[in-house]
Amino acid sequence: MGVDKNASEEDIKRAFRKLAHEYHPDKQGGNAEKFKEINEAYQVLSDKTKRANYDRFGSANGPQGFGASQGFPGNFDFSGFQTEGFGGQFDLNDILENFFGGVSGFGRARTHREYHRGSDLQVQHRITLEEAFRGVTARLSLRTLVECNGCKGSGIDTGSRLVKCATCDGHGHIKDAVRTMFGTFAQSRICDTCHGRGQVPERPCKICRGTGRTGGERNLELVIPAGTDNGAVIKVAHMGEAGEWGAAPGDLYVKIAVAPHKLFARSGDDLIVRYELRFKDLLLGKKIEVPTIDGGIVSEEIPPGTDLKAPFRIRGFGMPKTSGRGRGDLLVDFILKAPKRASGKLREVLEGID
Repeated sequence: MGVDKNASEEDIKRAFRKLAHEYHPDKQGGNAEKFKEINEAYQVLSDKTKRANYDRFGSANGPQGFGASQGFPGNFDFSGFQTEGFGGQFDLNDILENFFGGVSGFGRARTHREYHRGSDLQVQHRITLEEAFRGVTARLSLRTLVECNGCKGSGIDTGSRLVKCATCDGHGHIKDAVRTMFGTFAQSRICDTCHGRGQVPERPCKICRGTGRTGGERNLELVIPAGTDNGAVIKVAHMGEAGEWGAAPGDLYVKIAVAPHKLFARSGDDLIVRYELRFKDLLLGKKIEVPTIDGGIVSEEIPPGTDLKAPFRIRGFGMPKTSGRGRGDLLVDFILKAPKRASGKLREVLEGID
């Protein structure tokens, strides 16, 4: 590679990039054999163990003398290594990831059902705070792709049958030869004609044109548990878009939106309510009557010394906990209503208080 024995990793990488660009077989005047030698040399010099063996024993594999191994070393790091001149600039990590994902021996071609599973769907459903408190069964209707009634999702016309795909000879995938700066690789891809099935309808369904699905409507009942919070997402399996050619349908995700309430705000499992407290009732120690989310009333006495700036907690009158164990609390925010002015008697009473 024309580098000094004490060359740094950056020097080696720079030299390899330059020589690979110069001798690549796809370029005019390129040299395949020379390019192969450069690649093998770089594999040795870029690996600290192999480089040390080569310097000491003249062989990348040490004193056994088997010579440098072929192919890519297991810890070959292409991060940050880019090259130009082969149809633009590209990153070698991206190349290897694309090729090794589908090359025989490094991965597998994805199956028909993986490729053509129906898409997942997401919809929003709005409920009241009372419905969130009690729990409710909602009836949903949505337009999407559903299984074709004519062929029951097979894509085959009545009286027809499946025959072997002539394009891929029934394999479901096609191997292409892909030339790269490291040589030619066989990359497997899904057949465009049969879409991975290996078979095609002798006559496709006239209703869905062979896809196995048509536009339609899904109707379902969704159970929304008591205590469901705003923004919660409920998954309904297999109620999304129908898959092609009988493949599995996607899933449906329902996002719950709880409408604002005129009396109550929510904080987790707790409910917050504002309450106008009369100054006289506070002085006389009268009980307060606070509305609850279920339409009832709860009476509570305010203990002496209560900090009116902090929420007053009434335990067990909040929202049901999603765990099914008990309820949150009702937090009362007091608004102290004082008289506009103190009368003579009230003034005397107040002045007599220590």
